[in-house]
Amino acid sequence: MTAYVIRNANVLGVQVADLRIVDGVITDIGPAIGADLDTTDAETLDASGLIALPGLVDLHTHLREPGREDAETVETGTRSAATGGFTLVHAMANTDPVADTAGVVEQVWRLGREHGYCDVAPVGAVTVGLGGEQLAELGAMADSAARVRVFSDDGKCVSDAVLMRRALEYVKAFDGVIAQHSQEPRLTEGAQMNEGELSGILGLTGWPAVAEEAIIARDVLLAEHVGSRLHVCHLSTRGSVEIVRWAKSRGIDVTAEVTPHHLLLTDELAATYDPLYKVNPPLRTADDVAALREGLAEGIIDIVATDHAPHPSEDKECEWAAAAFGMTGLETALSVVQHAMVDTGLLDWAGVAERMSAKPAEIGRVAAHGRPLAVGEPANVVLYDPAATRVVRREDSVSRSRNTPYAGIELPGKVVATFLRGRPTVLGGAIVEEVSA
Repeated sequence: MTAYVIRNANVLGVQVADLRIVDGVITDIGPAIGADLDTTDAETLDASGLIALPGLVDLHTHLREPGREDAETVETGTRSAATGGFTLVHAMANTDPVADTAGVVEQVWRLGREHGYCDVAPVGAVTVGLGGEQLAELGAMADSAARVRVFSDDGKCVSDAVLMRRALEYVKAFDGVIAQHSQEPRLTEGAQMNEGELSGILGLTGWPAVAEEAIIARDVLLAEHVGSRLHVCHLSTRGSVEIVRWAKSRGIDVTAEVTPHHLLLTDELAATYDPLYKVNPPLRTADDVAALREGLAEGIIDIVATDHAPHPSEDKECEWAAAAFGMTGLETALSVVQHAMVDTGLLDWAGVAERMSAKPAEIGRVAAHGRPLAVGEPANVVLYDPAATRVVRREDSVSRSRNTPYAGIELPGKVVATFLRGRPTVLGGAIVEEVSA
């Protein structure tokens, strides 16, 4: 028997309670239960001052394996995820080879099962090789051991309207969802940063908001036409929020995500020419950031997803134009959300749990994650210290890559412990070594 008693945790920020975990399940929860139960065989943790949340779920993670193990592996990426409080991540398909067949998604799924720092749900590609010309083996990936339900060509837009319609129609058979990277390719040829006055001053090709908004508008209409589920990846503009708001008002089955970095950082950082701030979609204006925060608070934007995009140093320590797009984000996500949403009064901790655990698990159709902290539920639990502060340092990263945009910035909060089905993957803020599935 494996048992833990967590004492004095502030559950979702509303109730101080003890939790008893036995063999991967929450068996008791309530005030001072530890005093009434036999804890002889249980390890006790004092969680006074800590927020207890359900294990976080990321719908948008790049683990890079297979093919780019120099940037990240399933092992290093899931260690990074556990450090950030995640118990499940969805691994995007732009690997090498691309995850466009049952064989590749099963490989990623099995790698996740083998070492167990968090669960891994592979995302299947929409088109063969991310080429945008032919649908991938969507049904075979759905029927595989990985049970894929989310499909995306992330990094590339499914720009062909006919192909996008066919994909939306196809996934209806198994309740799948198409997660679209909304980027009209002709409007973003050579684009380097948000289009605006600053891009002109810096001499960098602008990335107009309409390039994102036009695709979202098209796709919500397609989703309505065929009666299918659509998910909008890394929404970044005020106009995009309004389009999703309109779509939801019509009853269209659309969900949307925002990244932590789009909730905090603005395009003014591009003035440094530091490629750490080069990301797709680009950092936008302060007005866009305000709209994204409001949209997330209102529920127009359904979830926070990290778009954790690790890169080796040579892909970032170069001139801006040659640098890769992307930022790491798993280890800092909860702190950024606290800073941008909780400390500003826009969300409470129950709202954070909804947007970073329950709702992403629902969108991904993952039944065993995103569950409430209640008796009989899987013991996927995060203990988080909201009163802690830290200055982010690249050398402290658990990820194999170091391309965090927050280096030198003081952020609130710290993940103290993460439990995956009752087994600690993080204790005292540090990885528990030799975790097995």
